[in-house]
Amino acid sequence: MISKLAASVRKEYLLLVRDRMGLSILFLMPMVLIFVMTLIQDSAFKTLNEKGIPVVFVNNDKDSLGFLIEKGLRNNDLCSYSDSIHGRPATAETARQAVAEGRFLIGIIIPEGATAAVRKNVNKLIRETIDIDAQSMKYDSSGSDSAEIDILIDPVAKKSFVTAITSSLREFISETKTKIMFGTFSRQIAEIIPDKAREPKNAFTESQIIKYREIYASKTAKMIVPNAVQHNVPAWTIFAMFFIAIPITGSIVKEKSEGSVFRLRTMPSSYLILTGGKLIVYLGVCLVQFLLMISVGLYFLPMLGLPSLVLGSSFWGIGILTLATALAATGYGVLVGTLATTEQQGAIMGSLSILLLSALGGIWVPTYVMPESMRAISVFSPMNWSLDGYYKLFLRGSNAMAILADAMKLVAFSIATMAISSFTNRIKRKV
Repeated sequence: MISKLAASVRKEYLLLVRDRMGLSILFLMPMVLIFVMTLIQDSAFKTLNEKGIPVVFVNNDKDSLGFLIEKGLRNNDLCSYSDSIHGRPATAETARQAVAEGRFLIGIIIPEGATAAVRKNVNKLIRETIDIDAQSMKYDSSGSDSAEIDILIDPVAKKSFVTAITSSLREFISETKTKIMFGTFSRQIAEIIPDKAREPKNAFTESQIIKYREIYASKTAKMIVPNAVQHNVPAWTIFAMFFIAIPITGSIVKEKSEGSVFRLRTMPSSYLILTGGKLIVYLGVCLVQFLLMISVGLYFLPMLGLPSLVLGSSFWGIGILTLATALAATGYGVLVGTLATTEQQGAIMGSLSILLLSALGGIWVPTYVMPESMRAISVFSPMNWSLDGYYKLFLRGSNAMAILADAMKLVAFSIATMAISSFTNRIKRKV
């Protein structure tokens, strides 16, 4: 039995290495796909993360509100901040022109006296609230008690960008207004309680009551976010593995057309022994594909200025999931080859079905940006099981136990495809 399996493996190996063009396609095509798709989707993933929005800022206020908004924009990953155009300080006119020309997606202009208007509004609110005499509040009734901030928007800017920027501005204005309010209350209390009159500073202005902290729900020490590299490398690796169904199908159909399959049937061997050679050889091809793809993500993509692939911490999990994916891919190839009757039929059936499974499985675009109805369908794609497993390992820092369910589904899929292939082959032999 072992000698027969070894002979089958040797036969498949010789057929594979003699087809140098097909072999190069198996290895080079997925690598080229990773390069191209990662470069194309890099900006799309940055858009999904909404980081680096080009913003030009004009601060005509030169007071608390303007300075606080400027500080917030400078320290916010959401924005790519700039307050100058062509090396000169931005003005309202130059900012409008720059946004109109597409140099910036959004422009923010803080008018002169914005902070004074906020202070006046707060003083009026406190006076009406605690019913203090207007003279004791030194309330100035002249001028406006509101300020209008201009937000210049490039027509190509997404609505989500504008919403994100305006939300940040509201947060800065609310913080400034609250600080001014507490400062005014402190001065009023100091007038009522003379011992506090000499207190030089309001403690509220020195601290921030509520702070925000971003915590990724991951066991990894690093904060990994979905980017083009983290998605495309495992996604197109899976696609390359399943694409191996095309040469497997071609090999099986070729044996049928040349009549060698009939000679093989005369041998006292089971169907699994005869197909075992194909499974072992192409299983090895899948593993080599995986190593090549991972090397692209680790070493070559960073040379193009893209992030390096982060593998996580569970190499056992990666090995188990990769082997299970390779088994599912080779089993699917044997199934397509068994069902097809001609090489043309096998090529069309294999390629179209793989494209369909990859589209549904989240290979082309991640499932988390799909509509709800498509996400419900994607769970039936074996490519989705594999991709979800790699997401757990690469993005969520999970261990091998976390991907066992995905790996078991892939192995069960492989067993099911082989069982259907064996049953179909048995029926065809009787016909």
